[in-house]
Amino acid sequence: MLVSDFDYYLPEELIAQQPVEPRDHSRLLVLDRKTGTITHNAFYNLPQLLQPGDTLVFNDTRVIPARLLGIKPETGGKVEVFLLSRTTKDDWEVLVKPGKRARPGTVIEFGENLRCEVLDTTDFGGRIVRFTYQGIFEEILDVLGETPLPPYIKVQLSDQERYQTVYARERGSAAAPTAGLHFTRELMETIANMGVNLAYITLHVGLGTFRPVVAENINEHVMHREYYSVPPATAEIVNKTLAAGNRVIAVGTTAVRTLESAGSSGCLEAKSGWTEIFIYPGHEFKIVKALITNFHLPKSTLLMLISALAGREFIFDAYREAVDKRYRFFSFGDAMFIR
Repeated sequence: MLVSDFDYYLPEELIAQQPVEPRDHSRLLVLDRKTGTITHNAFYNLPQLLQPGDTLVFNDTRVIPARLLGIKPETGGKVEVFLLSRTTKDDWEVLVKPGKRARPGTVIEFGENLRCEVLDTTDFGGRIVRFTYQGIFEEILDVLGETPLPPYIKVQLSDQERYQTVYARERGSAAAPTAGLHFTRELMETIANMGVNLAYITLHVGLGTFRPVVAENINEHVMHREYYSVPPATAEIVNKTLAAGNRVIAVGTTAVRTLESAGSSGCLEAKSGWTEIFIYPGHEFKIVKALITNFHLPKSTLLMLISALAGREFIFDAYREAVDKRYRFFSFGDAMFIR
């Protein structure tokens, strides 16, 4: 398969610049794989589409202020450092702009209490840096860092919490798991009260999720690794759900990648580690039976993932319908339920 097989036309005005208020008032496009039908709904009606015994699996990662603006003290040149993933207590894998002169040994200062030194380069064009600081790193980052928004969002966000899910708790992501942005605490309580299980995994969103596919043949694309964790309680709930013949519904593609990484045997393991899983058409799903997701960028690995679950033709029919009906796309856009 070619990357060009996953391209589609999207008018720029359909790229959502602001989130809908309240959170659960976005539109919901429902794809029924059994009947091949596409219907239109609202996200707050999601409980009507669920059944007692279903399990929703949420990614509880929390976006950190991952963008740091600094200078090189020897030249005064401005540098942007984008945190991707923590490798040790003080070492991080990062992206640096401009990166050509960020060679090992380069020092970047972000203020009196924070600096880093470039230690090495990575296979994906990034850098490994070591931070030195006085105080607690996370507290310093909260003061000096900026919460990164995707580059296609041009409008400043007045409330930074609007780019976090209401259940976010494990700090570490460079981007939000945006399918979860539609949920309110009240909606989650309603769902739980009807006998649907709510379970949580963690995947810290990094370069693997949003790195573009540069190889024309998608088989040649290599995913960047991302850290995930599946707690024992989640593994137990998911395995009981599958054994009962009920649905495991992933909330977002990051939940899919975690569940399929830790459940490759057909039984979800309680474990943590790094995943490089790349899901595209032909993948045999072992854990995930349905998916709540947003609309994804053309030619992206996320579009390939949902095509693996629902079939490429069905997905592209749905996307044409969404464009025709003026759905809002990407991070702050509307949602899709593939069941």
